[in-house]
Amino acid sequence: MHLDPHLWSQFAFGLILVGGLFLFISEKLRVDVTAMLVLLALVLTGVLDGKQALSGFSSEPAIIVAAVFVISGALGATGISERLGSWVERASGEREWRTIAVVMPLVALLASFTHHVMVTAMMLPLLLRHARNRRLPASRLLMPMALAASLGTTLTLFSAPAFLLANDMLERAGAEGLGIFSITPIGIALVLVGTAYMLLTRWLLPKRSGEQNEDDYLRLDRYRTELVVVKDGHWCTRPLADLQKAQGARFRLLGWLRDGARRDDLGANSPLLAGDVLLVEAAADELMSLHDDAGLDLNAITRFGGLAHGEGKAQLVQAVVAPGSEFIGRSIRELDFARQFHTVIAGLWRRGEDMADRLSDARLREGDLLVLWGRQARFAELAAHHGFLMLVPFAGEAKRRLRAPLALAILGLTVLAAATEWLSPPLAFLAGAVAMVATRCIDVEQAYRGIDLRIFVMIAGVIPLGIAMEQSGTAALLAQGLSHLIAGWPPLAILLVMFSLAALLTQVMSDAATTALLGPISIATAQVLDLPPEPFVVCTALGAVVAFLTPIGHHGNLLILRPGQYRFGDFLRVGLPLTVLAALVSAWMARWLWMGGPLLPSFG
Repeated sequence: MHLDPHLWSQFAFGLILVGGLFLFISEKLRVDVTAMLVLLALVLTGVLDGKQALSGFSSEPAIIVAAVFVISGALGATGISERLGSWVERASGEREWRTIAVVMPLVALLASFTHHVMVTAMMLPLLLRHARNRRLPASRLLMPMALAASLGTTLTLFSAPAFLLANDMLERAGAEGLGIFSITPIGIALVLVGTAYMLLTRWLLPKRSGEQNEDDYLRLDRYRTELVVVKDGHWCTRPLADLQKAQGARFRLLGWLRDGARRDDLGANSPLLAGDVLLVEAAADELMSLHDDAGLDLNAITRFGGLAHGEGKAQLVQAVVAPGSEFIGRSIRELDFARQFHTVIAGLWRRGEDMADRLSDARLREGDLLVLWGRQARFAELAAHHGFLMLVPFAGEAKRRLRAPLALAILGLTVLAAATEWLSPPLAFLAGAVAMVATRCIDVEQAYRGIDLRIFVMIAGVIPLGIAMEQSGTAALLAQGLSHLIAGWPPLAILLVMFSLAALLTQVMSDAATTALLGPISIATAQVLDLPPEPFVVCTALGAVVAFLTPIGHHGNLLILRPGQYRFGDFLRVGLPLTVLAALVSAWMARWLWMGGPLLPSFG
């Protein structure tokens, strides 16, 4: 008996889809491993050939995701993300509800003129830090942020590929088409409803602290150090306020020495002079930035750097003072550390702030974290010394704050090129990422480290599912059945059905592929009913963009999956009611905009 190839493809695809969803939901395997197993199964069963299966790695979403990681990294490396984060922290205060109320509209606005994945990637570390500083569960903040990024794509026509595709279909069908802000009223309503929903149903969100990156280990916020103003450097004669503004909110002045004497009469508007010593506290990134600044130097290195003999490149490392260490109770001056170990103590972190004004007068305690500067050869000796608990690379990365305007200009040009279709979105974002590296807003090593390969592989592996659905004929079969089912239904009900079907399909297909599949059915249905096609196509595109049933339905959700320690079921519990609300708002607003329906419901 010969089996029809189409039936076999549909049967095999159905089994693979069910098995893949089971693994995704149960999380018995990592999501990227599951995606690769699905991809291999599609090839081995003959549903897809090798070229189709690997097409996800060169697809638009995969390229855009890799590029936005680099662009977001550059925004962080130039201090832009930190400034935005500082504003968010000030506006959010200490309350969870206030953070959600501030972050969701802000993220939605940013997503309306840039890529929502980039916004999510940029805001992720800022919210993790905010949650840590305010002792809030990160899982209560990350999901509202990611949902707001997706909702924000409904504010303008060019924010999501689905709307551009819907507009193209309408124009080819002879309709007038959509303007850039045609869908904005619906988008505004969705953002407001989504924000209100998250504020009222915060109890649905899990309470988990969130997972920190490995790079955040020993990355602290209160390093004590001393700076010296370099003669003829660019900070000479400039007021202290300029330095404080350049370094950001986590830079704090504790004292100012001039000619060896403490000067309490000098303030923010006083000029910095060569040889001035500033007693400061700074975060890891700021400390590294200060070390790399040509106009400043770490005072300890200036005074004792000549004693740091040895082979290898000079670098900063961190060491913890061990319990029972011979260093405990002795000051850095008494230890004569530079002469004894040929390395320099350039900074110190201590739990609590009970410490002498001068770094050299600080008496060491168990658990103190020392920032050491020296040659690589000397660190091998220190690592074996029983006085230290561990020796690890310094966690800070220098900020390239002077390149912040350039990074903003590149971001603006990237968004403009993609929005005006001067370049296709993947090319525009790829060009933006390359420009960030070429102009040294971010170095190559940082750029590569910033790309989360797990997410890239996950996206590249899920995309072939949509291709397989079309290739096997499963999509066409579903479309034919739908057209017969809804032919005689009232317009509002049909709009809801189109949104709902798109919401289901977009969990395994891209928003553009879902719109491409269901768009023609929407137009044909409108023609049969002698109604304008715009509301039907728009509702289909909206269903493909703002359905939040699973983390695999939106690439931005994948970014927060691990940092927020979310489970697959968390998205269903929070996203299903929100998707129902989004369906009602979208259908009602679309009927009002294009079919003359009422804006406010009538209860008479």
